Order: sequence, then structure tokens, then C-alpha cells
Amino acid sequence: MAQLWGGRFTGETAAAAYEFNASIGFDRRLFHQDIQGSIAHARMLAARGIIEPEERDVMIRALGEILEDVDRGRLSIDESCEDIHSFVEAELVNRIQDTGKKLHTGRSRNDQVALDMRLYTRERVLETEGQLAELLSVILGAMEENLETYMPGFTHLQKAQPVTLAHHYGAYFEMFRRDRLRLGDIYRRMNYCPLGAGALAGTTFPLDREYTASLLGFDGPAVNSMDAVSDRDYLIELLAALSTVMMHLSRFCEEIILWNSNEYQFVEIDDAYATGSSIMPQKKNPDIAELVRGKTGRVYGALVSLLTTMKGLPLAYNKDMQEDKEVAFDAMDTVGDCLALFTGMLRTMKFRKDRMAASARNGFANATDAADYLAAKGVPFRDAHAVVGRLVLYCIEKGTSIDELSLEELQGLSDKFEADIYEAVSLKACVEKRLTLGAPGPEAMKQALAGYRAYLAEGTLAERIAEGQEEADRER
Repeated sequence: MAQLWGGRFTGETAAAAYEFNASIGFDRRLFHQDIQGSIAHARMLAARGIIEPEERDVMIRALGEILEDVDRGRLSIDESCEDIHSFVEAELVNRIQDTGKKLHTGRSRNDQVALDMRLYTRERVLETEGQLAELLSVILGAMEENLETYMPGFTHLQKAQPVTLAHHYGAYFEMFRRDRLRLGDIYRRMNYCPLGAGALAGTTFPLDREYTASLLGFDGPAVNSMDAVSDRDYLIELLAALSTVMMHLSRFCEEIILWNSNEYQFVEIDDAYATGSSIMPQKKNPDIAELVRGKTGRVYGALVSLLTTMKGLPLAYNKDMQEDKEVAFDAMDTVGDCLALFTGMLRTMKFRKDRMAASARNGFANATDAADYLAAKGVPFRDAHAVVGRLVLYCIEKGTSIDELSLEELQGLSDKFEADIYEAVSLKACVEKRLTLGAPGPEAMKQALAGYRAYLAEGTLAERIAEGQEEADRER
């Protein structure tokens, strides 16, 4: 096949070199974006008088037919083409001859691929942000149902203080909410149109870049043409944000794996998200959680790969930048799959509330409250801390817990203990006394839940963008 750049050359490209250079194997997923950008470019060319309105109409009709033919399976993307841009242009020229050759006026593959990648990435940002919204909705539902599900809170994987499952889940709500905010920030920063930048220095044709940007839903054109074709920091930002999403998913998966173990038995993972053993019939393995945890490194690798690719590149475009796509596509796909499966696993997971409460009672999670009790009776906190430390040691030696000791045993360590100590160190009291903002107490949690409901009611980023577009259309 004749190449778009073939006029300068008299010899044939070596087959191995051509294959090594080609990107059609992976950039074919930019097909829709390439058609979308080409239609907008044709509209702008006609609006500026660079092509005739009749030529624009012929181009747009043919581009639409190519899109439909590929989508319906009547036309296959030709793998012998160098890239998706070459395929679309070759097919267009094949259908409308010389008129099709005019589409590339004022355009380079450099700004074309920059546009396609931004359009594609923008869609995936909205998709991922929506998936996070769904995950947050599942987390919020579990929180609302478990305001009185008591469990141990941990530091260093040691039982520390009693909390509720709602409070524990609330920590992940905050993490994933920040992940959504990061995606929104990336969307706003990247939403500028590179088309019209040409190869690196713009073009002599009187393009209307603002019009092209508006047709494609951008906030405006990219200001510097060299930056427009050589910038990939929006992808680096996205891969960093996706790495953070995966880190949060991985942490949550690690806890679910622990909670699912025989030693904890806090949760029961639904059969749909677990597997068995080929040799041990008793096994029910948390494979989905383990795979999400494992795939985190894959997304980290994409980020490091692109950072390394970009770190030594001079302005403007270099072929190295073709390496942005495979790692970015893989990371986007991986995160999308992980979010979908993790959300399903979380939605169907059952909680062993009795086991959680028993674990909190038997792990001295109420020791701090016993010390606070003595401090409220006038014992200096450092002395109270020492008394309760000896009390815990006594319980360990006896194989019991603080609330199972007799009052006489307690008073043997401090005469400040009275009968009300049992209520003071109950799981319910330990939680309900914690009323500061952000704590697991009922009033603090109700306040948090109200804020979370209001936050999710704002809708996804895609919904808000659509509403803003509808309002802008009404005003026009």
C-alpha cells in the first residue's frame, strides 16, 4: 500500500522495519475518534472556505458510511495499513477519489493522533469516574446498613480500638472520592483541542481552531502548537491517578482477603467471585481480590514506562511517543475490569457480624476506654495507662477479657474501678462516646452519611457535562 509519506522515497521500507513502525495493531481502537475528528475538520474547512460545502457533505457522508460499515462488520480494518489514520484516509479516497485527498488539508498525523488520543482518553476518564461513583454507591449502602456492626480497628495489624463497619468503610469512601476528584481535575486540564497544530508549527491555511474545538466538545484549542503535538503529561497524570485507584483497591482487597480467611471469618465472599482448589475440596479462594491486588503492579508499570519514555524527548513530536498507547490502553482496561469486578464482589459480600464483634471484645480493643475511665475518675492518664497495661497482662495470663473480670479482680489493680466500668468498656459505649467529627460515633457517622448522600446526588462527571451542554444549547 502507498504510504502517506511515500513521495520522498524511492526505495521500499524493509518488511520488518515497516511492521516494527506500524501501530495499526493497537491504535485501531482509535477508529471512532479518528472519524469524529475528521468530520469536525471537514466542517471547519468548509466554514473557512478552504473546501466547498459540497465537498464537505461528500466527505462527511463517506466518513459516516465507513464508520457504519466497520461497526456492522461489512468492512474490516486493513492491518496492512501503517496506522488507523492511514486506513481511514485510504478508504475515504477509495470511495470519493480526489475529494477525499483534500481532507488532510491543514492537518498532520501529529495533531491528528494527538486529537484521537485525547478524545479516547477523555471518554475513558468519564467511564472510570462513573465506575467509581457506582463503587461509592455500594460502599455507602453498606455503611448505612452497618452503623451498629462493631468490629476491631487495627494499627500494625494489631487490634487497637473498636469501630463500626460503617466507619471502616467510610475510610475507603474518602479514598475513592478523592480518586474521582483527581479524574475530574485531569479532565479539565486535558480538555483542550490539539487539532490545527499541524506537525508542530501550525499551518498557513486560515483554520478556525476555536470552531473545531467547540465541535468536539473541548473548552478551547491548545495554545502552543509544539506543546499540542508533543504533550503526553495528561496521560501521565491519568496513569498516576489510575495507579492511586489501584492502590486503594489493592488495600481494600488485602483486607477482604484477611477477613475471608479461616482465622478471621468476618466475611463470606459470594460464589460468583471465588474459586476452588483442584486438589483441596474444602477451599474457597478469594481469587478476584487477589487478582485485583496483583494487577496493581501492572498499572504502576504503565506509569513508569511512560514517564521513562517521555523523560528525554526533545520538542516536538518523536516516534518514541507511539509507545504511549499500548501501556495506556492496557492500564485503562485493567482498571475498568478491576473496578467492575471489585464492585460486584463488594455488593454481594456477606458480613459475619457476630465474628466481628467477638473479635473486638477478645482483642482488648476497649483498653484505651478503660484507661480513659480511670482518667475521668481522677487518675493521671499516664498512671491509668500503666494500670490498664497490667490489667491486659493479667487477662492474657488468665485467658479472659477485661469485661469478663470480676469487680474484685479489677479493684485489685485500682480502687477507682466501680460497677459502671462494664458499661464504660462495652463495644457500644466505646463507639458511641466517640463523637468528634470523623469518629465512629452515631452522630458523627450520621453527619458523614448525609454529606456522602448529597455528594453522590450531584451525579457523575459525564452527567454534569451533559447538563451543562444542554443549558448552553438552551441559552443559544
